[in-house]
Amino acid sequence: MPELPEVESIRLSLTPLVLGRRVIGARLVRRDVMVAAGDPFGGLGRQRTASRRPAMPAPVSRRDLLEGLDIVGLERKGKQLAMIGRASDGQTSAIVVQLGMSGQLIHRSVGERVPQNSHIHAWWRLSDESRIVFRDPRRFGGLRALASHDDLLRHWSLLGPDGLNIRAAALASAAEGSSRAIKVVLLDQGAIAGIGNIYADEALFMAGISPHRKAGTLRPPDHARLARAIRGVLSEAVAAGGSTLRDYVDADGNPGTFQLQHRVYGRGGQPCLRCGTRLRTAAIGQRTTVWCGRCQA
Repeated sequence: MPELPEVESIRLSLTPLVLGRRVIGARLVRRDVMVAAGDPFGGLGRQRTASRRPAMPAPVSRRDLLEGLDIVGLERKGKQLAMIGRASDGQTSAIVVQLGMSGQLIHRSVGERVPQNSHIHAWWRLSDESRIVFRDPRRFGGLRALASHDDLLRHWSLLGPDGLNIRAAALASAAEGSSRAIKVVLLDQGAIAGIGNIYADEALFMAGISPHRKAGTLRPPDHARLARAIRGVLSEAVAAGGSTLRDYVDADGNPGTFQLQHRVYGRGGQPCLRCGTRLRTAAIGQRTTVWCGRCQA
């Protein structure tokens, strides 16, 4: 959490508020929140060194923070959101935002107070004097500075196809020959981008497929049914503004409502909404999983 629908809801709510604005000021409060050129791939907070004292990080440039650049796009793939800035020379830069478990990307209009000492790790001041604020109480999220849009596309090439557009052929390719449970495959961002625990459970229920089933045993009708269920569940969730279970809000600070429509997630032990059978709960891939033993084969 947040997953694809929550990040897409942030993108949709933030875009009209910032598109075309210039970043006239920016501040990175915690250097280890951003991965910049020369940093370890996983970031300074995850680097491994022979000594107990980590290497001193290189300073982050104004260009890395998009300062002085016009925001010309907000793009998303899976659970990642990118702010695209363009300089006066026409060159683009990008910041990838990963929200992790508790991250928020919030817009504050002129005069709206930005709380101090409330887990804010970065902020950007725009030409209309509004601000974008990145906060993350649990610090599982982070930022990545990329020097160009091409670098962004290369970074995203490590992800599988986006869940909102997944088709049966791509799902079949991800599942082919795999002995992993299909639930585990759905959580693999290199196989399908954007699905986490909530929407994996919901999509498998809608497709009538057991989360324990080995991915390699799925057949073409299963691939088509599951791909359709993934697209449908994610689209429903985006339309509802995502699911708010704890911290998630969109860029305006509004919570989502899709949690009110969950068929199985978080309902272990309760009756199946389809057949009335008591929903089962188990850990699959170290993630709590809920499913119906009757409806999902």
